[in-house]
Amino acid sequence: MSESESFIDEVTEELRRDRLFALMRKWGWIPVLVIIAIVGGTAYVEWQKATETSAAQAEGDALLAALESSDRSAALDGLNTTGDLAAVIELLKAAEAVSADDPKAAAEILSPVADDASLPREWRELAGLKLVMLGNDAVEPERRAALLDELATPGAPFAPLAREQQVYSMIEAGETEAALEAARSLLEEAGLTQGLQQRLSQVIVALGGELQKG
Repeated sequence: MSESESFIDEVTEELRRDRLFALMRKWGWIPVLVIIAIVGGTAYVEWQKATETSAAQAEGDALLAALESSDRSAALDGLNTTGDLAAVIELLKAAEAVSADDPKAAAEILSPVADDASLPREWRELAGLKLVMLGNDAVEPERRAALLDELATPGAPFAPLAREQQVYSMIEAGETEAALEAARSLLEEAGLTQGLQQRLSQVIVALGGELQKG
């Protein structure tokens, strides 16, 4: 390589370095900003998770303390929660009302939960099932019938239990044959719990029916 060619290569390399340094001075802050954003975002996510975990633990501790209180109804009333846990607390409050032999108060607690479209279906339908189990003295018959029709829909979370309640409603209405047929039909379905099977068997016998052998 001649001296002129070597000189040209050196000048070219210097120009490349100068251009590179110029680009870095102009745009070098971008990768730094990206790194800061990534690190900051990760830190924020971790902080948010820790905050949510801490809040959940605090709510759980408060709920346990309320359940251990000598006046659970008042303690449950004093809890301030939202979402699924709020639904759980309402169900517990309703249970306390039932224990206090106040089914109408329980119905007033359960009805808004059963109608709350913002809650997951399982919580709404559990509240609805508890509501119909309070009986006609606490819930209007038309309301109970409408709830049971919805709860007994095939595939619904508590469909078998709702159909059991329909059997009891038929018995209350004096529809013995319909209740017997409904109980037999439900008993033939697969996947029933042992407790439900026993209750249905007792109902069938009490209504004068016979259990299928085998």
